[in-house]
Amino acid sequence: MSGNAVLENVRRYRAIASLYRQTAAFRPLQKWSLLDQAEEWERRAVSELESYFGLRNGLASDWTLASPVGRQPEMAIAA
Repeated sequence: MSGNAVLENVRRYRAIASLYRQTAAFRPLQKWSLLDQAEEWERRAVSELESYFGLRNGLASDWTLASPVGRQPEMAIAA
Protein backbone atom coordinates (compact mmCIF):
# COMPACT_ATOMS: atom_id res chain seq x y z
CA MET A 1 0.00 0.00 0.00
CA SER A 2 1.34 3.44 -0.87
CA GLY A 3 2.28 6.00 1.75
CA ASN A 4 -0.50 8.34 0.63
CA ALA A 5 -3.13 5.62 1.05
CA VAL A 6 -1.85 4.81 4.53
CA LEU A 7 -1.92 8.46 5.56
CA GLU A 8 -5.45 8.83 4.17
CA ASN A 9 -6.61 5.80 6.18
CA VAL A 10 -4.99 7.22 9.32
CA ARG A 11 -6.67 10.58 8.72
CA ARG A 12 -10.06 8.88 8.35
CA TYR A 13 -9.59 6.70 11.43
CA ARG A 14 -8.64 9.69 13.54
CA ALA A 15 -11.55 11.73 12.20
CA ILE A 16 -13.94 8.92 13.20
CA ALA A 17 -12.34 8.76 16.65
CA SER A 18 -12.78 12.51 17.00
CA LEU A 19 -16.47 12.24 16.14
CA TYR A 20 -16.94 9.57 18.81
CA ARG A 21 -15.24 11.81 21.40
CA GLN A 22 -17.38 14.79 20.40
CA THR A 23 -20.54 12.69 20.61
CA ALA A 24 -19.47 11.42 24.05
CA ALA A 25 -19.38 15.01 25.29
CA PHE A 26 -23.09 15.40 24.53
CA ARG A 27 -24.35 11.95 25.54
CA PRO A 28 -23.41 11.35 29.17
CA LEU A 29 -25.30 8.04 29.40
CA GLN A 30 -23.32 6.58 26.50
CA LYS A 31 -20.07 8.36 27.26
CA TRP A 32 -17.90 5.36 28.17
CA SER A 33 -19.08 3.24 25.28
CA LEU A 34 -18.40 6.06 22.84
CA LEU A 35 -14.97 6.72 24.32
CA ASP A 36 -14.16 3.02 23.99
CA GLN A 37 -15.09 3.24 20.31
CA ALA A 38 -12.88 6.32 19.90
CA GLU A 39 -9.98 4.46 21.48
CA GLU A 40 -10.49 1.52 19.12
CA TRP A 41 -10.32 3.83 16.07
CA GLU A 42 -7.15 5.44 17.45
CA ARG A 43 -5.64 1.96 17.87
CA ARG A 44 -6.46 1.22 14.24
CA ALA A 45 -4.70 4.41 13.15
CA VAL A 46 -1.59 3.60 15.16
CA SER A 47 -1.60 0.01 13.93
CA GLU A 48 -1.81 1.20 10.33
CA LEU A 49 1.18 3.50 10.85
CA GLU A 50 3.20 0.86 12.68
CA SER A 51 2.62 -1.76 10.02
CA TYR A 52 3.50 0.64 7.21
CA PHE A 53 6.65 2.03 8.80
CA GLY A 54 7.68 -1.37 10.14
CA LEU A 55 7.46 -2.81 6.64
CA ARG A 56 9.12 0.24 5.12
CA ASN A 57 11.96 0.24 7.63
CA GLY A 58 12.43 -3.50 7.25
CA LEU A 59 12.77 -3.18 3.49
CA ALA A 60 15.06 -0.18 3.80
CA SER A 61 17.40 -1.92 6.22
CA ASP A 62 17.56 -5.01 4.00
CA TRP A 63 18.35 -2.82 1.02
CA THR A 64 21.11 -0.84 2.73
CA LEU A 65 22.78 -4.01 3.96
CA ALA A 66 22.76 -5.54 0.49
CA SER A 67 23.70 -2.45 -1.47
CA PRO A 68 27.19 -0.95 -1.37
CA VAL A 69 25.65 2.41 -2.37
CA GLY A 70 23.60 2.49 0.83
CA ARG A 71 26.59 1.92 3.09
CA GLN A 72 28.38 4.76 4.83
CA PRO A 73 31.92 5.37 3.54
CA GLU A 74 34.68 4.76 6.02
CA MET A 75 36.45 7.84 7.26
CA ALA A 76 40.16 8.12 6.51
CA ILE A 77 42.24 9.09 9.47
CA ALA A 78 44.70 11.87 8.70
CA ALA A 79 48.13 11.56 10.29
